[in-house]
Amino acid sequence: MSNFVFVQARMGSTRLPGKTLRPLGERPLIWYVLERLRKITEVDDVVILTSNTQVDDVLANWCHENQVSCFRGSEDDVLQRYYRAAVHYSADQIVRATGDNPFVDFDSASKLLSKHIELGAEYSSNKSEIGSALPDGLGVEIFSFLALERSTQMSTEPHHFEHVNEYILENKSDFKIYKDAMAGGLYDCSGVRLTVDTVEDFTKAEF
Repeated sequence: MSNFVFVQARMGSTRLPGKTLRPLGERPLIWYVLERLRKITEVDDVVILTSNTQVDDVLANWCHENQVSCFRGSEDDVLQRYYRAAVHYSADQIVRATGDNPFVDFDSASKLLSKHIELGAEYSSNKSEIGSALPDGLGVEIFSFLALERSTQMSTEPHHFEHVNEYILENKSDFKIYKDAMAGGLYDCSGVRLTVDTVEDFTKAEF
């Protein structure tokens, strides 16, 4: 079984343009994301998934210069970008992360992946939005290839293609889902924001 981490990243953020390669200390933001994700156990590779637009050429070039796997696809059809990448890498399980989470919890992600495989789940999550205690920006999602393929085939609404998980979350009864509500422990820290989406977020990350 092949397990991959796909990191959704781009340079064209409207709230914080160029944030992916914005220097955080001595390294760009994306470097910290990758370093943490590479610590997830039983993962074959960590791949940057960016768009094929000109603005993301600089990110693709950075990946090439730093021996980071990179896959490029549609800017707007993110679901298709994930599916094509999964086919390209022959991925059985896909851990979805984003390039603006430099504090992503690799330990919780490892436990989630292990449970996901053990249960034969099609979609798993430990993100704060599903009720876990993890701060915003520390969680991940996992898709089986078959769930991703089915989503690609069955999606009909524009928002299904803009976001990888929308079809699954709107059709939960059609998928075997595992949610790790205990990720993060007994103390609810879901109200803590540790993602980097604005100038204020970035300033906080610098400390």
